[in-house]
Amino acid sequence: MRGALATGGAAALLLAATAVPAEAGQRHRGERYVALGDSYTSGPGIPDQVDANCARSNRNYPSVAALKLRVSSFKDASCGGATTVHMWQAQGTNPPQLDALDRKTTLVTVGIGGNDIGFGEIVGTCTRLSFADPYGNPCEKHYTAGGTDQLAGRIADTSAKIEKVIDAIHDRAPRARVYVVGYPVIVADSGKGCWPAVQMAEGDVPYLRDTGKRLNAMLRATAHDNRARFVDTYTPTIGHDVCQAPDVRWVEPLVPTSPAAPFHPNAKGEAAMAAALVDTVKRRGHPHGGHHHDHR
Repeated sequence: MRGALATGGAAALLLAATAVPAEAGQRHRGERYVALGDSYTSGPGIPDQVDANCARSNRNYPSVAALKLRVSSFKDASCGGATTVHMWQAQGTNPPQLDALDRKTTLVTVGIGGNDIGFGEIVGTCTRLSFADPYGNPCEKHYTAGGTDQLAGRIADTSAKIEKVIDAIHDRAPRARVYVVGYPVIVADSGKGCWPAVQMAEGDVPYLRDTGKRLNAMLRATAHDNRARFVDTYTPTIGHDVCQAPDVRWVEPLVPTSPAAPFHPNAKGEAAMAAALVDTVKRRGHPHGGHHHDHR
């Protein structure tokens, strides 16, 4: 999610990333980890940016998780603006993301789907329409005109694309445990937002919240049905949405106050996503397992 949208705490993050219990380090030391995904994975705007083409940060959640897990090798193929298509197609100087995988890969995370449903367009549309009707629900009316929820339809249509991505990961990295990483909180988990500080109409906040939850629910179900595990980054980020004070929020508004892209996680948000990922890997991890899939 780049384009128009991709237009502190580093020391603490580094400390958090290196303070790993010995048991955790030993348990995952043999891991060969590859990260795939869009800008919520790559971390646009967060120092240090290590790939300008992909708006990729060395403080994004895969980088932090790789340090915490003390993996033996790590490749971050994530790229801002990526859709599921870019698993197979190059994106500027970034090769097809699936090319980062091989038969030695043991751990794969993938955070994708937001651009397939049009994240940037949705944010732009809802922001623009909010000025005409800040206390109504102009964005919801726009996307449900004619009696059909277009965004719900886009999410449903994206499920097959996610399934295809997971299948391709299993095919190229048959030993790997695959984790589908969900999206964190953006708008508040309750209430009606904070117009005009964040330009989302009050009546649209519940609709956008429900849309985000629907996207995560689809990702969870698709992961579950395709021998992958889902990483919930929404629940642990509740209370740190775009409407919170600058020192509390983990996702930035249209005009960021911490280095990050608008409506994207800042360094604290990426660290929280990393913590959710590490917790899920430790809870369900089988260091050598392509065959220990979770069929809950």
